[in-house]
Amino acid sequence: MKLYLVQHGVPKSESEDPQKPLSEVGKMEVEKVAQALKRAGIKVTNIFHSGKLRAKQTAEIIGDYLNPSGGILEAEGLKPLDPPEIWANKLSDFKDPIMLVGHLPHLQKLCSVLVIQDAEKPVIKFRQGGVVALEKDDKGNWIISWLVYPDFL
Repeated sequence: MKLYLVQHGVPKSESEDPQKPLSEVGKMEVEKVAQALKRAGIKVTNIFHSGKLRAKQTAEIIGDYLNPSGGILEAEGLKPLDPPEIWANKLSDFKDPIMLVGHLPHLQKLCSVLVIQDAEKPVIKFRQGGVVALEKDDKGNWIISWLVYPDFL
């Protein structure tokens, strides 16, 4: 199984807009990453997001390029302070590739739980608008296979 963890793009400041939607820079960076994912042939059945506006907008921009067959859905357990174990356990329900669009510290902790079974030891640095790709091997181990940040493109 393949899993793509995406930190939402750069939002507006809370003083600009209390809902913190994506900034213009955030939208452009997410679109640049989405184009690269499409060029690379990345396919997902679903894109799940936390429901926060900036995560939803990020999911929708990426969804415009990847056209997930199962759609773009809001999901529980993806908010910044949600326990990573919720999704670590839920992933066994999926066989096809999925994408989770969320926030720090949740995504950082989820990645660590999957790779080294310890939420408190970071295994990779997330960046706004970036994607961390993981694969589950035949033995059930999660491995980080690649990552892309907007400033790489």
